[in-house]
Amino acid sequence: MLPVIVIIFFLGFIFSMLGLGGAMLYIPVFHWFGFDFKSVAIPTGLFLNGITALSAAFYYFRKKMVDVKGGMPMIITSFIGAPIGAWFTHIISTDVLMILFSIGMMVSGLKMILSSGKAEPKALMPFKQRAIITATAGLGIGFLAGLLGIGGGFLFVPILIAIGYPTKQAAATSAFVVIFSSFSGFAGHIAEGHFNLSLLIYASLAVIVASQIGARVMKEKMKAKWIKQIFGVLLVVVAVKLSWHFIF
Repeated sequence: MLPVIVIIFFLGFIFSMLGLGGAMLYIPVFHWFGFDFKSVAIPTGLFLNGITALSAAFYYFRKKMVDVKGGMPMIITSFIGAPIGAWFTHIISTDVLMILFSIGMMVSGLKMILSSGKAEPKALMPFKQRAIITATAGLGIGFLAGLLGIGGGFLFVPILIAIGYPTKQAAATSAFVVIFSSFSGFAGHIAEGHFNLSLLIYASLAVIVASQIGARVMKEKMKAKWIKQIFGVLLVVVAVKLSWHFIF
């Protein structure tokens, strides 16, 4: 079990700096190490997604980096969108949507990398305008999360940056938003008894420590340019992963 815990520790460190939970990589890592995909990998990944975000957000709260008011529209509408997306799995071809989703992620990732050298935003959009954009985005991201069974944290950050949040505040606020969707998804699995207790405990301890370190490194050491570059590369890698079996 030690190798998988070491990998989870490293991923928790990286994702906490980006304001992400990390379920999209936690889940395949568990699966690659032989844990059952449905009964162990998915619920454990969702729980760690929430723990990583919660631990990092706790540090960001103390440093006054989280915009709670600005994040609430995303939280509310993503909760509404997720069950709608789950219902539409019977109507929309998931494969087609996955391809379009991967293309969108690829474009966003490349754009993030190419724009990493630009100056940070000087001011936020007016709150009402921001609320409309983030609420609409939250509904769409929640829909995709329900439809595809994936987390939406990696989509929150680019949106927050686009509406005027400085990169570090966007990552910190995204961490706050991700907490709620992660634990609500995990709760459904717990109700069915889907988890491996020893793996859950050791992996949770690893991501708690890793995310505290990652949050501090992001706040004190990381430049906004580096965060954008890492985030852009991550989006491109995940896009390739999602679309790999369609291409080859």
